[in-house]
Amino acid sequence: MHRIKLEDAAIAASLQSLNASTKAPWVIKEGKLHKIFRFNDFSEAFGFMTRVALAAEAMDHHPDWCNLYKTLSVDLSTHDAGGLTELDFQLAARMDALTA
Repeated sequence: MHRIKLEDAAIAASLQSLNASTKAPWVIKEGKLHKIFRFNDFSEAFGFMTRVALAAEAMDHHPDWCNLYKTLSVDLSTHDAGGLTELDFQLAARMDALTA
């Protein structure tokens, strides 16, 4: 159920809901959910990545990300569905919750 590609209207509604309570919004970039997270230092960034990795593994859904010192660039999409699914928005919300 979660791995069904969303239509454009559902993506727009999900994005609006996701960004309703976050300071730094997620955006759609090249068909993926995209966000840059900035931390105080590498240790804080790595700690966040570790918490996300545990959550992602439990969801069986994994981010594409790149860590450069204290900056983490994240892209989410569901490869086997060929685009964005509910699972991407759930993982994005979980990541935002982990920064709180």
